[in-house]
Amino acid sequence: MLTLLLCCAAPVVAQTARKPSSYEYRPGSEDAPVQATTGPDYLSRIDSRAQFMQLARVYNAGTALEMPHLIFVIDRKNAARIYYINTPRFDLHEQFVRRQGLVRSLDKATLNAQYRDPERRFLFGTLSWQRDLPGYTYEFWEGDKLTAPLLRQTDEVLHASFRDPIRFKTNSTQHEQLAGSMKLAYVSQEALIREQRFLPLNTGRAEGRIRIVRSEAQLRTLTPRDIPVLDEVPIALAPVAGLVTQRPSTLLSHVNLLAKGWGIPNVYVRDAQNALRQYDGRWVALEVTNNDYRVTPLAGPPKLPAATSARPVARNLPRPDLSVVALKPLAALRARDSSHCGVKAANLGTLKTALPPAARVPDGFCIPFAHYQAMTQRLHVPQRLQELQRRAGFGTDPNVRRDALATLRAEISNAAPDPAFVRALDTQWQGQLKGAGVFVRSSSNSEDLPGFSGAGLYTTVPNVTRADAVAKAVQTVWASVYNFEAYEARTAAGLGQDAVAMAVLVQVAAPSDSSGVMITRDPFDAARRHITYISAKRGLGIRVVEGKRQAEQVMYSTWSKAVQVLSRSAEDTQLVTNAGGGVREVPITGSRQVLTDALIARLAKVGATTKQALGGVDQDIEWAVVGDEVLILQSRPYVDGSAK
Repeated sequence: MLTLLLCCAAPVVAQTARKPSSYEYRPGSEDAPVQATTGPDYLSRIDSRAQFMQLARVYNAGTALEMPHLIFVIDRKNAARIYYINTPRFDLHEQFVRRQGLVRSLDKATLNAQYRDPERRFLFGTLSWQRDLPGYTYEFWEGDKLTAPLLRQTDEVLHASFRDPIRFKTNSTQHEQLAGSMKLAYVSQEALIREQRFLPLNTGRAEGRIRIVRSEAQLRTLTPRDIPVLDEVPIALAPVAGLVTQRPSTLLSHVNLLAKGWGIPNVYVRDAQNALRQYDGRWVALEVTNNDYRVTPLAGPPKLPAATSARPVARNLPRPDLSVVALKPLAALRARDSSHCGVKAANLGTLKTALPPAARVPDGFCIPFAHYQAMTQRLHVPQRLQELQRRAGFGTDPNVRRDALATLRAEISNAAPDPAFVRALDTQWQGQLKGAGVFVRSSSNSEDLPGFSGAGLYTTVPNVTRADAVAKAVQTVWASVYNFEAYEARTAAGLGQDAVAMAVLVQVAAPSDSSGVMITRDPFDAARRHITYISAKRGLGIRVVEGKRQAEQVMYSTWSKAVQVLSRSAEDTQLVTNAGGGVREVPITGSRQVLTDALIARLAKVGATTKQALGGVDQDIEWAVVGDEVLILQSRPYVDGSAK
């Protein structure tokens, strides 16, 4: 979850309500237009709520993210005089300082010094009413190089001139460490976020039937016209009309990424099942905006438009190249090889060359589409699928489809493998990878596509250590083409079921100390390209993309060099590899912190290199850390869609 952005030194628009930082300082920025308002330019004291509101600018008034705030300046060379500023009139601190004649000039270097120099003349900050605490807080730009004397002076001046109790709000790990060393009471960014009652994960509007889902059995009955209200993000989900959850999760869980691809509204609401209980089973319109959500009852089932009631518009999947049969080492793959090995494997091949020494891609190889095609022909999979599709109720009853597809998966995964293929697979595994434990993953032609990520639709088999189990794992991945959620998602997207081809990536298992996902820009504001969002947990990264428990979430700015903590990990266990194969769960002890600031900065740099190597498109990257080494396990274009 993210809290509201305040701005101490740059103009702000309503969209900033979704950002986690409190400042967008732009050194040397030009004066913003002055807004004519009533009241004085400033006050030297605030003795009432009315005085605070007289000077305050209010973001998102009347919404769940409403926040009144004002900016302030402390002139340290003038007896530490404080100016509580009429903020609608003066957008920027430096604008006020210039127009009040406090300095003759404020060039770029002098302005920069007001945020970085321990002997600076001015302290530029923001004071806010936090409705979810509730209470007042004061804060500084995330990159402000505060010192203990500067922070102590600010705290003393504010407490002497502001009537109500007020606490310091930290906007970076450096601020938090400073306040802790001073034993100064503070409110962290993470603590405020925990109090937030609402977070839009994907904006938009949908009409459908509210379903309060409290069991796995209920989850299985959802249809594309339902809007489920879930306790937490599920591991897998078939297409629905909209999505509401009442526990926070990582933005990069597979289900959240799928919701973006489907273009459906997706929102976290605290205690949502109680809040929306009155609508259970009723037809409603759900609207999610950047700063609020609304549920409006409908008289009955919405009429489906003609385009929706018909079959989805057919979309062509990339045509697989079946001429390549040889198992291909990752080091030999480049972007052009996606035609026979899929985008996932081709991207990793590109990165295996581009990333060292900053990071590396664990060694592995690709099993081209041709082997999947040979399997389907040998087992008559197209004919079997047609038979199942003709079964009574297959097209109308999701439970019939679910059972039929489970039957087909079992036939594929349990079939006797082709002996020649098993020999080639064992030779490659033993020869190239020395029989090391491997993760066996999908690399199909129906994922990582524009507008269709396919995140989490197909099966990954972790830490396979025996020769016979490697072949079995490959068949399990092949069979996952017919996972129920994958079949439903392709149908909703108009992708032909008979055009799917599955290459397989076999990659050395990484015994991760920590792992996670990152986006190479701010996922809440596309304009903030200097931000890297990182989600992390201890151990293997499966838990991060499942989204079942909240991960550690941080933002790193290459501009301010500051780290902002949005949440610490809520996990009390972690997954580790088993020597005999598979994974096991072990308890976590000690600090909830997963990543150090230095490691966060390293990851952000690796993310920037990854983005550059893959054509300059923002990336959704799976990473791991083993010892002092950063590993990249996957990179796909970041899907950022809004509901239509």
